[in-house]
Amino acid sequence: MKNSVALLFFILCYFLNFTSAGASGKTSKHHYTDTLKILTYNVRNCKGLDNATDFQRIADVINRGDADCIALQELDSATQRLNQAVALSELALRTGMFPTFHGSISYQGGKYGIGILTRGKPLKTKAMALPGKEEARSLLIVEMKNYVICCTHLSLTHEDRIRSVKMITESLQKYSKPVFLAGDLNVEPNSVEINNLIKDWIIISNPARLTFPANHPERCIDYIMTKKSSRPKVKVVACEVVNEPMASDHLPVWVKVIVNANR
Repeated sequence: MKNSVALLFFILCYFLNFTSAGASGKTSKHHYTDTLKILTYNVRNCKGLDNATDFQRIADVINRGDADCIALQELDSATQRLNQAVALSELALRTGMFPTFHGSISYQGGKYGIGILTRGKPLKTKAMALPGKEEARSLLIVEMKNYVICCTHLSLTHEDRIRSVKMITESLQKYSKPVFLAGDLNVEPNSVEINNLIKDWIIISNPARLTFPANHPERCIDYIMTKKSSRPKVKVVACEVVNEPMASDHLPVWVKVIVNANR
């Protein structure tokens, strides 16, 4: 049954992205020039299910993924519990990527929040607060030359997530280049929140693949999406949930797309 669901998803995913790019099957007319690989990973502050905090282990997962940009959730920056280490800087050092961090809350003398790693320095970065009754949440926006990558970790509260979905979509309307949203949304594919999101977004990761908990996945709550109104369009060529049951309590998710530069 799971194999049938996964197969159906891939067919739908291919059809949506193929047709949204306006492709007619004539490769001479539609020349795909730019390949992009996106990874999202809730790293649990680099603390694995063995309760060991290991920056190198998370960096190894990232390096094996060989992505162009990585959206990361649950990161400490200079907190007491991390002995004043800056998690994203540690990962940037071990991956050779450029770090952009946003602290959603102040915590134990430092910050706790989300981050993005990119190959190269962003053109612009921006962050905005999102609703969160149990703890403040946020959206991090990193603009690169040919795309925009956004990272978020939504609230555990339904009302907060509903409001966040609207705020996220409205805040990203101005971009004409491809826009990607990645992160831990704390909600399953059949939820009201996801149904609201897909009015304006296409899920390009595979929601039929479960992502949490890492050692015995029961739910899909980690996603990668692209904005429907983006130009040029993107075509999904591969997507995967990585079998990494120890480094964090979530599984990493990646998607590889090709951007049609002629549209």
